[in-house]
Amino acid sequence: MQYRYLGRSGLKVSDLCLGTMMFGGATDEATSRRIIADAREHGVNFIDTADLYNGGESERVVGRAIAAERDHWVLATKVGNPMGAGPNQRGMSRKWIREAAHASLRRLGSDYIDILYMHKADFNAPLEEMVLAFADLIRDGKVGYFAVSNFKAWRLAEAARLAAQAGITGPVASQPLYNLVNREAEVEILPAAAHFGAGSVCYSPLARGILTGKYRAGTEPDASSRAGRADPRMLEAEWRPESLAAAAALAAYAERTGRQPAHLAQAWVMRNRLVTSTLVGPRTFAQWQDGLAARACPWHAEDEAFCDALVSPGKSSSLGPVDPHHPIEGRVLKELP
Repeated sequence: MQYRYLGRSGLKVSDLCLGTMMFGGATDEATSRRIIADAREHGVNFIDTADLYNGGESERVVGRAIAAERDHWVLATKVGNPMGAGPNQRGMSRKWIREAAHASLRRLGSDYIDILYMHKADFNAPLEEMVLAFADLIRDGKVGYFAVSNFKAWRLAEAARLAAQAGITGPVASQPLYNLVNREAEVEILPAAAHFGAGSVCYSPLARGILTGKYRAGTEPDASSRAGRADPRMLEAEWRPESLAAAAALAAYAERTGRQPAHLAQAWVMRNRLVTSTLVGPRTFAQWQDGLAARACPWHAEDEAFCDALVSPGKSSSLGPVDPHHPIEGRVLKELP
C-alpha cells in the first residue's frame, strides 16, 4: 500500500480509501467487519462514512469495527445531511454542524473525528458560518481537519480563504465525483484542490458499477444489483445510455488486452497524480477484493489514449440530466414584469 500526504497536511493516508456507504444496510455487519479487517491487513488506513448512510448505521458499524485499533485509522465522516424533519436538522448552520458532529461521535463511539466533511453545499447558507463551525470543533479537539465534498472549485477557494481568516487550516480534502464517464472535475475541481492544499479523494471510480461492464443497454439489470434495486443516486448521476455504451467499449477493450474492465476503470482514476486517494465502496467481500486487485492493473500509453478517445478530457459521456449534487447555478431567471 502506498501512503500519501493528504494535501498540505502532515497526515498520511493510503491510496485506497474504504467507503462504507453500504455498511449497516445492503452489507450486513458481519460482512462489513470482514471487509474492514481485510482492508487493515492490506495496509489501508483511510475509512470513510457519513451520518446519512443507512440512517446512521454505517457509522455505528464502522465505530464498533475499528474501536480496538482506533489509532490506526484515519476516520472520515460527513455532516450537512437531513437527519430529521426540522428546518435546522440539515445544511450548513453553526447549530446543525455542531449537533450533527456530536451525534456522529456518539454513533462512532469515538472521542474525535480525524476528517469531517461538509457532504455537499447548502447553496443559500453563508460559507463563513460553516467554516466558523468547523473552527469551533477543531479547537475543541473533536475534529482534526475539515474537508468538503461535492463543492465547486470557487467554493473550495472561498472556504480556504475563510479558514485562513478564522485562524485554522483550510480544507484538507476535496471529495469529487470522478470517473471515466464523468471527467468534469479535471477542468477546475482537481487543479483547485491541488492549488489550495487539499487532497483529492475521488468517489465512484466505477460510476456506481456502470464501468464493470455488467450492465447492457436494452436489458433488465439483475435484481440484486444497484441498478436493479433502483438506487436513487445511480439513477440520478450514472444511468445514461451514453455511459452504458462507453462501458461496453471499455469491456471489449479490456477483453482484447487481457484485463478486467473494473480494474481498468479504477486504475484510470488512480493514475491521475492529482488524485490522493480513491474511494472503493464495496457491497460484498468479492467487490472489495476486486478493488484491491485493481491496484496491480498495468497501465500503458495506449490505455490513456483509448480512454481519451472514449470520453474527452474534462467532459462527461453525455449532455444528459444534471446530477442534483452538482447543479448548474449560473442561470437565475429575472422576475417577469
